[in-house]
Amino acid sequence: MRIRSLGVIRDARLPLGPGLTVITGETGAGKTMVVTGLGLLMGERADAGAVRAGEDSAVVEGRLQVADDGPVAARTREAGGEVDHGELLIARTLSATGRSRAHVGGRSAPVGVLAEISEHLIAVHGQTDQLRLRSGTQQLRVLDAFAGAGLTDDLATYQRLHARWRAVGAEHDHVAAHTVERAREAELLRLGLEEVERVDPQPGEDGALREEAERLAHVEVLRAAAATAHEAFSGEGADGVPEGGADSRVDAARRALEQAGDHDPALAALAARAQEISYLLADLATDVAAYAQSLDADPLRLEVVQERRAQLGALVRRYAADPSEGVAGVLAWTQDASRRLLDLDDDGRLEALAKERDELEAELRALAGRLSAVRRSAAADLEERVATELVALAMPSARLQVAVRTGQDLGPAGCDGVELLLAAHSGAAPRPLSRGASGGELSRVMLALEVVLAGADPVPTMVFDEVDAGVGGRAAVEIGRRLARLARSTQVVVVTHLAQVAAFADAHLTVVKTDDGSVTESGVVRLDDDGRVAELARMLSGRGSGTERAHAEELLRSSRAEAVQDEPTGRPTRARGSRGARSGGPRVGRSGASPGTGGGRRAQG
Repeated sequence: MRIRSLGVIRDARLPLGPGLTVITGETGAGKTMVVTGLGLLMGERADAGAVRAGEDSAVVEGRLQVADDGPVAARTREAGGEVDHGELLIARTLSATGRSRAHVGGRSAPVGVLAEISEHLIAVHGQTDQLRLRSGTQQLRVLDAFAGAGLTDDLATYQRLHARWRAVGAEHDHVAAHTVERAREAELLRLGLEEVERVDPQPGEDGALREEAERLAHVEVLRAAAATAHEAFSGEGADGVPEGGADSRVDAARRALEQAGDHDPALAALAARAQEISYLLADLATDVAAYAQSLDADPLRLEVVQERRAQLGALVRRYAADPSEGVAGVLAWTQDASRRLLDLDDDGRLEALAKERDELEAELRALAGRLSAVRRSAAADLEERVATELVALAMPSARLQVAVRTGQDLGPAGCDGVELLLAAHSGAAPRPLSRGASGGELSRVMLALEVVLAGADPVPTMVFDEVDAGVGGRAAVEIGRRLARLARSTQVVVVTHLAQVAAFADAHLTVVKTDDGSVTESGVVRLDDDGRVAELARMLSGRGSGTERAHAEELLRSSRAEAVQDEPTGRPTRARGSRGARSGGPRVGRSGASPGTGGGRRAQG
């Protein structure tokens, strides 16, 4: 992480690697600005007053290790950014006027995107109310993770059935709410189908009736045309006397061609064609005569046809989707209407949905009861284990209560609500976790919780700001031991004033403050072994005499020895502070930061 122009820090790089990193420094040197910078990087509310005096803006940049297929990478891509081989670059700029900008994966993004990805990346526990377990939903999720396999299968089954129960209930309510509308629609469909059935239109009937109506309406015109044509073909006048029609003229032409055809075969072929025409004219004249005889003026039939066409036209106007389709459109509507009516007339649908809903609810309540029993058992176990940790952290009278309250409502995870309550000392009434202790006590309670939950609900990076406030002696050593234990599976960053805590670090950073008389600046220095001894000696007494240095060296030796003893059985041991043995873990850093920022055990997010 890199911080520029934030508070007393002009420009500082923080090489945050895997394991336990402690940040120390004199009071007012700017250690809190490191936590403030992390908060800005994780999308917290910006305070323009944090911009360094005389500067236009403050900038915080970070480099994160994330899984390419994890939720952080997915959200980054949704925002238009990129993840480069498991590394994500993020930045936050805060202007002195109060404006704030964010960049995620190389692209400008709303500050809210930083807040969304931070939920998967980091938990900050400090003197202010910065709790990972802010809401009852988060507390319930953590308790379920702590309960483990005894709850996982039943919870998955419950969630699947709950989704089905909600869907069936919504469908039932929809059907019930639209019963009147469905009945009205069904009645209209029945009336329409009955009307179509009474008229009984036949495919193509409208076209046939249209032709018949035209013929009946113009029978005299048609009869006259047929008579004229017959006379032209046959040559018979109105009195039946031949007058030399087309057939006689063609016959005369044929005879002439036949007589001369003996002299030229081509002319004989033309005579044969003339013979064919003569036959065709005779047939045509006969057909025209038959057509003329078939014509009969029938006003009654014309009236029937017109009435039938009116009935069909009314059906087309009412029911055909496209009037140009005619009767075919009416017949298509009747098919659709019949199918829709079958759906609307399914009288057992509402009852079937109600029965399925009730059966699902009974099954869900049985599962919810089992979930509640497992959660109450897990809550008691969690309380006991946290109490053991609090005794070692100099809070022997403190009591954490994991309240599991079971109601009647079937929620997405059962009927339970979970609230973490804390009684900070004997006789105190349990209060919500964020209001039940001072800042230092709250940090220690969160440390105890995180140590207990480390295996069940790990967060890639945890930050503790002055978790050791108000303690010393053996309690401070226990805090250091638990931070080191937590750092086996999680990247841990701690701001501390106690040498007993700092001695357990894998990496020790110190915030150095210089004052030239006019401008105060702070930088961050990574300490080697000699530097650690000197810093621990300063933290012990404020001086660096031989006695304090000897005490500091003894602290380092004892913390490393305790760390080795505290390693799990069967796991290779190492001295604390030996970074080479730890690899592959999460980190927060800046591209181009000093050596030692690489590696890590787990991809964040």
